[in-house]
Amino acid sequence: MHDYKNLKFWQRAMDMAQMVFELTKDFPQEERYGLTSQLRRAAVSVPSNIAEGAGRGTNADFKRFLDIANASLNEVETQLLLAERFGLTKKENIEKICIEVDQIQKMIYSFRLQLK
Repeated sequence: MHDYKNLKFWQRAMDMAQMVFELTKDFPQEERYGLTSQLRRAAVSVPSNIAEGAGRGTNADFKRFLDIANASLNEVETQLLLAERFGLTKKENIEKICIEVDQIQKMIYSFRLQLK
């Protein structure tokens, strides 16, 4: 078992989720149950899966949950790009979050390689 709160990529995933929530506050009301909800759930899924995996009994289980977190990061990025395409936000509003997504993915990948 790992102490997920000390993992830098978990901490950054928490920050990224907060950034997504802040961004989506400005989305139109009609998107509340659509892209806003989906994007928020994907963002929350990242640190949640890291934490759940850290609490599992084996490194193999932890790796599986890191893979799920990574997939959720891909989902977040895709949905951010869709939000831009649909005119819900501007590119400059999502750039910082997309950079953070990329950095978290790299950190997860590096950490995953260390797990036996």
